[in-house]
Amino acid sequence: MDNTSPLWRHVDALGDDFAALADRVWATPEVCYTEARSAAEHRAMLERHGFRITDNVAGIPTALIGEAGEGGPVIAFLGEYDALPGLSQEAGLDRPSPVEAGGHGHGCGHNLLGSAALLAATATRNWLQQAGLPGRVRYYGCPAEEGGAAKAFMVRSGAFSDADIAISWHPYSFWEVTPPVSLANTRADFTFFGRASHAAASPHLGRSALDAVELMSVGVNYMREHMPSDARVHYAVLETGGIAPNVVQARARVRYSIRARDLPGMLELVERVRKVAEGAALMTETRMEMRVVSAVSNIVGNTPLEAALQTILEDLGPPVFDEADRDFARRIQATLTEGDIAAVYRAIGMAPRDVPLADFTVPADARRQPLLGSTDLGDVSWVVPTVQAHAPTMAVGTPLHTWQVVAQGKAPAAHKAMMHVARAMAMLAARAVEDPSLIAAARADLAARTADTPYVSPIPAGVEPPLDMSTA
Repeated sequence: MDNTSPLWRHVDALGDDFAALADRVWATPEVCYTEARSAAEHRAMLERHGFRITDNVAGIPTALIGEAGEGGPVIAFLGEYDALPGLSQEAGLDRPSPVEAGGHGHGCGHNLLGSAALLAATATRNWLQQAGLPGRVRYYGCPAEEGGAAKAFMVRSGAFSDADIAISWHPYSFWEVTPPVSLANTRADFTFFGRASHAAASPHLGRSALDAVELMSVGVNYMREHMPSDARVHYAVLETGGIAPNVVQARARVRYSIRARDLPGMLELVERVRKVAEGAALMTETRMEMRVVSAVSNIVGNTPLEAALQTILEDLGPPVFDEADRDFARRIQATLTEGDIAAVYRAIGMAPRDVPLADFTVPADARRQPLLGSTDLGDVSWVVPTVQAHAPTMAVGTPLHTWQVVAQGKAPAAHKAMMHVARAMAMLAARAVEDPSLIAAARADLAARTADTPYVSPIPAGVEPPLDMSTA
């Protein structure tokens, strides 16, 4: 499919509108399950382009689905639009400068992610209409990827039950098929209940919940020596029991993120962390309650879709940037360390190159050492053949979840990359519609990978979407 193809023209005709959508979402950063304005922007764009809309998916007010077309396969495009706390930053600067002190910011590029996915979905729908082909295009507006596991709840609700393939992407340093590896993850709160007392006059009558939190941290730290090297455990203290040191703290709460290579390993690690918490409660004579907040599975790869997308990325080549783009990227790189840049090249298995923006396609046979994180895309990949691309929206080496990502989120280079990846996603969708054997092969691949380990939601029964997660 060359540059004059109808599909390509549909993407380009819509590009400016969807770049503006990305900028509007950038300007109203909203975190985990609070993305009311961002979701409304995506909904308005779906309405404008004639999609049939389903709101409140899985009981989540900021989750939505837009569908267009009739008959044929169901091609799912997955978009996100949640931001991160504490990363407010002015656009276009190469130094930290918050728009709002302590405010939020799109430090993972999700303003671009959702906009490009919706652009690809809309262009594919328009191409299907023009070509007179059967097929349904479905855009999933997914909130709360950053720790809220919205897609996992959406999967559990059956929202993906009839999708044939799912296509997504993520902002990054390079132009590549995203390696299908991630860590299964559970976020759980451990609340300790003690007994208040006067810390000087009657300390013997008190039982400190804060002591229990600290002892739990000590126990988990000792456990790190005896868990798999690619597992990860992190924590944040949410409640300390007050600001008065002369009062024994009667209640304290800590949130743990517990990650492992696969779901069985993660569940085993969660149980071990729970036992540490029970031990801390026993030592302090407090009571402990554990509440799972969210959980996601590891990603399941799909060889046929990955091979098809790799061919498309190679045919397209990387986005074309100009000298102004490269100049800003160099200034951003000047704020990074050598380790930041080395880490991303190590992740793709290639020797570092002296380029501020990626001008090459990562080959399929690169000996990657991916930087591991967690994503609720994993749960989708267990029930629908799923593939994901990376596109170079930022200076090479820019770490995700930083002010530098926010600073680049409205840059011309970011817009060029989001439009280019929309072309790639739309081209993959068109290939799947025109060649049903690709969908059949993708579904067979998923069935083979999950034959011995069928999907089981990592979210315990009875746990509902944590809509208050950002404030609880």
